[in-house]
Amino acid sequence: MSKVPKQQWAFATRFRRRAFGWRSQPAIARIKEAVSEIKKAARKDPLLGAEGAVLLLERLSPALEQVDSSSGAIGSAVWHAIEELVPIIVGVPADEALRAKWLERLWIAFEADQIPYIESLGNFWGELCVSPQNASRWADDMVPLVRMSWHPDPSLRGIYSGTSACLSALLAAGRNEEILALLDLAPYKYWPFRKWGVRALSAMGRKADALQYAEDSRGLNDSPAAIAETCEEILLSCGMADEAYRRYAIAANRRTTYLATLRALAAKYPHKAATDLLRDLVAASLGEEGKWFAAAKSVGLYREAIELATSSPCDPGTLSRAARDLAVTEPRFAVEAGLAALRWLAEGYGYEITNLDVRDAYRHTMQAATNAGCAEQVLERIRALVAAEKRGDRFVGKALGLGS
Repeated sequence: MSKVPKQQWAFATRFRRRAFGWRSQPAIARIKEAVSEIKKAARKDPLLGAEGAVLLLERLSPALEQVDSSSGAIGSAVWHAIEELVPIIVGVPADEALRAKWLERLWIAFEADQIPYIESLGNFWGELCVSPQNASRWADDMVPLVRMSWHPDPSLRGIYSGTSACLSALLAAGRNEEILALLDLAPYKYWPFRKWGVRALSAMGRKADALQYAEDSRGLNDSPAAIAETCEEILLSCGMADEAYRRYAIAANRRTTYLATLRALAAKYPHKAATDLLRDLVAASLGEEGKWFAAAKSVGLYREAIELATSSPCDPGTLSRAARDLAVTEPRFAVEAGLAALRWLAEGYGYEITNLDVRDAYRHTMQAATNAGCAEQVLERIRALVAAEKRGDRFVGKALGLGS
């Protein structure tokens, strides 16, 4: 067996059973620190890094037992940690005896995971096995348990936490037909399991069947975005970028921000003009056109950004900051952004707006107008905007000293 060097891990003393209270942020910080420590060790000694990764994965769930997971933040942190730790374990040139020992330790931790925190480790089980032969041996042990959990007689069924690990091991072992046969026994459609059938069909070169299998996975327990992303990936791998874009791109690339969504699409479809991407995203979110303003502005689509900001309500604060930030480099755009901010303020939009917010929007607009050489014209437009203010309290006009 490969000999692992001795190491005093700093994280080891911090990750004791119930080491953390209910607050998630301190635990998240400790997880990030532990992953950094392991990655640093792995750069010097891959074997040591892998041992540290296994040790941390063993200790994660017991240490986090009392942490409040309702926000999902701690679960996300653990998920990202697993994504970073698995390649460290897989990539090390360990002998079979040591790797078998690591797998046993990880399996014990996986089975004892009650919350659960490290359940996503099952999705990587085939990779962790490294060799097809090793993966096949693990699959042989798990297949009967999966079959029993999906028994035709409902009274004999149960929940088996190792289902994803089994399917992952079968895929790594190249037993693709067996994956499909096993999934046929499932009493319900569940995307986290059905995705392995898609991967099995793709591995056999049956891309059209894989696409149909993914589409057929839609149901009560599906994940529309995950299915769309998988289908998109299949079509892209076949060189069918236009069809992938038409059928799946918008649903598959939704991110946490509008700008991140636009950039995700641009990265996957570099042959598409940014204006076309923006237009299609806006069309898919009718009534929210103004929310795409910041994304359009950030990628330099200034004309389109102003069109969005004037066609649908847009956060006045976002518009005012755009006027401030681009008053020098893009003064004409900044003018229109500032005017739009004042317009939406006059129509009652914005959250907890104060006189200062109105004055800031005016100041940024006039600064940009001065830079653009059109201050007099812009001031007249502001006066006309204030005169047409619909708010009963004439809030904007009074804040600027222009109210009646």
